[in-house]
Amino acid sequence: MPHPDERVEYELWTNSNDECSPRCGEQVAFVRSFRGHAQILERGGYARFTPHYITWYCPEAFRLTRQCQSQCINHGRYCAPDREEDFGEGYEGKQVVVENLRQLCVHRVANESGLPWAWWDFAMDYKLRCSMKEKKYSKACAEEVVASLGLSLEKVLACMGDPDADADNAVLSKEQEDQIGRGSRGDVTILPTLVINDVQYRGIRHFVLSIMRSLSLS
Repeated sequence: MPHPDERVEYELWTNSNDECSPRCGEQVAFVRSFRGHAQILERGGYARFTPHYITWYCPEAFRLTRQCQSQCINHGRYCAPDREEDFGEGYEGKQVVVENLRQLCVHRVANESGLPWAWWDFAMDYKLRCSMKEKKYSKACAEEVVASLGLSLEKVLACMGDPDADADNAVLSKEQEDQIGRGSRGDVTILPTLVINDVQYRGIRHFVLSIMRSLSLS
């Protein structure tokens, strides 16, 4: 695996949705088991972590359809699938997009505050306190978790922007750009996907071992 410097840079492409499939359960288990390791590595300057979230866009010709209005924000620019595939039941895809955006902004604000490892605490606390299974997947619950970590809610909201605006969202547009492969790195199309030193890695089970191997090369 490429190791250009003494710090491992890695990404996790994930989802705030905890009810989508067994893959979602796998992601929750990974965050729970790896959180402590990740925070130690980042605090020590050995690794730099970035979370990412996949979105897709609705073709302009379909943006007024019920499907796009239920699954997308910013007038069809950023979408996530409805987990029940029933647009009249449960949580909508656009709620997932908004929460994914919030978690991206939590990471940005935590980074600016010198606490990049706080994303792991937010992600785990949110999954425990705000799960879809318990019907607590909501803005109010998320904002309680932000406040409990001592992060600026005002800065998080400013980062998120207006999901109803007929305009691009800089954070989510960057995510869509990063989904596209470049060089030897392919497109990110499935969840979860791990990228270590700009190389995609498949299989969460051996992820910690792969990180440790990368570190041993320094």
